[in-house]
Amino acid sequence: MFSAGASPPSTPDTSNLDEVEDDLAVLARKRPFKTSTATSKKRALEDEDLELQEGAAGRAAKRRVVQQTAYVEISAGKVTKTPEPSSTPRNGRRGKQAASVAEQDGSDSEEELLESDDSGSEFDPNDDGAESDFGDDLDTDDEELMVGAAVQQSLQSAREDQERTAGLTSAGAGSSKARPSPTKAAAALRAAAAERRLARSSQPEVIDLVSDSEEVSFASESEEEPLSKAKGKQAAKPRTKTKTMTLKELRELRKEERRQARARRNGTASEEAAMRKQLGRKLTYAEKSTIALHKYHPELEDVWGDLERGIQVVVPQKAEQPSNLKVRLLPFQLESLYWMKQQEKGVWSGGMLADEMGMGKTIQMISLMVSDYGARPNLVIAPTVAIMQWRNEIELHTDNLLKTLVWHGASRESSVKELKKYDVVLTSYAVVESCFRKQHSGFKRKGKIVKEKSPLHAIEWNRVILDEAHNIKERSTNTAKAAFELQAKYRWCLSGGDPFSYYFCKLCDCKSLHWKFSDKRSCDDCGHSPMKHTCFWNNEILTPIQKNGMLGPGQIAFKKLKILLDRMMLRRTKIQRADDLGLPPRTVIVRRDYFSPEEKELYLSLFSDAKRQFTTYVDSGTVLNNYSNIFSLLTRMRQMACHPDLVLRSKNNAGMFIQDDTGEGTVCRLCNEFAEDAIQAKCRHIFDRECIKQYLEAAIEQTPACPVCHVALTIDLEAPALELEDTTKVRQGILGRLDLDKWRSSTKIEALVEELSNLRMQDATTKSIVFSQFVNFLDLIAFRLQKAGFNVCRLEGTMSPQARDATIKYFMNNVHVTVFLVSLKAGGVALNLTEASRVYLMDSWWNPAVEYQAMDRIHRLGQHRPVQAIKLVVEDSIESRIIQLQEKKSAMVDATLSADDSAMGRLTPEDLGFLFRL
Repeated sequence: MFSAGASPPSTPDTSNLDEVEDDLAVLARKRPFKTSTATSKKRALEDEDLELQEGAAGRAAKRRVVQQTAYVEISAGKVTKTPEPSSTPRNGRRGKQAASVAEQDGSDSEEELLESDDSGSEFDPNDDGAESDFGDDLDTDDEELMVGAAVQQSLQSAREDQERTAGLTSAGAGSSKARPSPTKAAAALRAAAAERRLARSSQPEVIDLVSDSEEVSFASESEEEPLSKAKGKQAAKPRTKTKTMTLKELRELRKEERRQARARRNGTASEEAAMRKQLGRKLTYAEKSTIALHKYHPELEDVWGDLERGIQVVVPQKAEQPSNLKVRLLPFQLESLYWMKQQEKGVWSGGMLADEMGMGKTIQMISLMVSDYGARPNLVIAPTVAIMQWRNEIELHTDNLLKTLVWHGASRESSVKELKKYDVVLTSYAVVESCFRKQHSGFKRKGKIVKEKSPLHAIEWNRVILDEAHNIKERSTNTAKAAFELQAKYRWCLSGGDPFSYYFCKLCDCKSLHWKFSDKRSCDDCGHSPMKHTCFWNNEILTPIQKNGMLGPGQIAFKKLKILLDRMMLRRTKIQRADDLGLPPRTVIVRRDYFSPEEKELYLSLFSDAKRQFTTYVDSGTVLNNYSNIFSLLTRMRQMACHPDLVLRSKNNAGMFIQDDTGEGTVCRLCNEFAEDAIQAKCRHIFDRECIKQYLEAAIEQTPACPVCHVALTIDLEAPALELEDTTKVRQGILGRLDLDKWRSSTKIEALVEELSNLRMQDATTKSIVFSQFVNFLDLIAFRLQKAGFNVCRLEGTMSPQARDATIKYFMNNVHVTVFLVSLKAGGVALNLTEASRVYLMDSWWNPAVEYQAMDRIHRLGQHRPVQAIKLVVEDSIESRIIQLQEKKSAMVDATLSADDSAMGRLTPEDLGFLFRL
């Protein structure tokens, strides 16, 4: 077993386990070791133990000569740079043994110890004091200890197997099945070992230490043995080419790697010391990373100074009015036209138009496309709700000069040649993401993965315009990747360019726009670990601002950010350009009401449970780990403040609060009563057969519109009645789960009815928009308002672009429709509803920017009436605390150089404690 010669290819079936045990016992006496040492080496020597068990169970017992030479097999399939080794100093014999095990585990385990996440500690593993050469002092005693531990473990395993077979022990019992024979057990162990070796060989630079007695090739063994019983039969993998080295050569290699690591640290130590002296404080992790980056990326040393000196800020001037544009541009819009033309001539080939909401960004972009008429095609990507608005404005303001295509829906044009014939192609973020995913990852069809070419990514566009560009703020999402892969001459509202959006390696000159770590352990380009790579934007801007705010490194980061944004972004506010805009005043009113006694009792019960749960998270220190659970608790309390049924009758809480839940019924969308004889239209809305008959008979139009989504109504009056199972795929809403005859309204809904009734008595022509984040709450509001005699229409997220456009036009063009119910997510952005002059915000959100966006649906160009925004708040509830939190966040934004909406929307642990009154 430990012979220096070649082992026979097979062993006779008459192997005597007792002889093998005696043989191993003799060898164990020759190699003394400590029990504690054997125990500590158990994990590190797992693979060697398995190999020795194979020999003990399946090979003939022979006494063989042991050579003091060990060999190392290294997979030569992929050549990469060796990751950075590191070690932590320890004292005494125990540290020496740990070093021995660490070396045999390979460089990967060492790197995992070094490359942990930044915990905020001042300890720096790259300091000189963290370096130790104890790994250079390995001697043969360590090797004997390791081999001895393996022998003892193998001896124990073999003895246990023999005793189980003979029925002398019940260790490990628990199944009525017979124990496998030693030969079968050995075969299973060999299979498991072969599978692990194959897995390691597929990883770059995996080192396996092999004792000198084992000369069975790993590659050949993996071909002979099955990989796993659970996986069934698998095709044998080709033999891997290997090379060998002795432990002495391996120690020399590791020693050289440590020397190189020390040299790198010494190279940056003087620069770090100089910066510490200059700043008079300890350096942050980002500042140390910057010093490391400068060594291999010298172009980053003065990148901000080069930016400031090399690119001049474009000063807006008034351009000439485009002759092909029907609408007369305002002075500040002519300035932006000049600025955009200059930006397209500069190094950015585009930029960001970041005017405040309601100042006409759409018409400014249309003027840019008209100014170079004939340069085609242009791609506009917008939220689904805004696609039809773009088309309408292009038709209205250019008199159909620009040939426009709405590229949305199942019957999209797939010919690249046809798409190039259009001046403007309009599509949504969802469609772009879907096309990119089908091209990059494919989709399943008849059990096979099919990939489909994306027409959008096969065209080199003249100009790509992203409306509401914050949809790609997270670069790791498919939506962002799909936008980045588009080919265009000019880009608007996209991310920054080189070097600001790139990832850089701190150990070499590796540089990449995307995060390229296919195996999650090493860079595809240079082989270094993820912790050795850093995003320049995060390192220079994001991290200092998040950790320091406006102080110290954060203040410097804000100055850098301003240098960049001044050269690629144009932003004007309504207050700055009030004279040009001529907008009427906007007033924000907070109406405060109180719970009824029944509502207060329900709310306090829910709040006490939620507070107790949150306190549990705080005491255990797991607040951030349970962020989604805490968010769910907050959402329930917000819903309870709106109407108790949103919590008690929610599908997610079925059976939790009300045990006698009778299920969901079918509701007619005309009368809001239970439909006894329900039929469904092509637009998927359900009506009672008699109700829809009366509606069609009373209609004046030859082709009546659907009373819900206002598209052409297509319905079969003779169709069989729908069963309850047929309606499960159609959203029935909360009304189907209520007894409408006994239903009671809530304090907040009655407050809205009072406001609208008073407004109707003052001026019956005034139109209002009601926003809520909860679609079920809009169902309850619609039911109550219709009972009060109001004509309402709704905008829902499930509507197609055509249905949304028809609904918006129906509201804008019909005087008798005075209330528009809008889901905040579906219609909070990219809408122009200037026919209304009142906004009612039914539920508050901790990010005030979301509410300002909703208000700007009516306070924009084209509005001539004074605008009022009424926020309905229930006192002594979570909503009153949210209002205070909004004021705090608004003050924080006013004090900064740039409003970061994403940061405002993020709740800190302190904010959570404030909401739970801790």
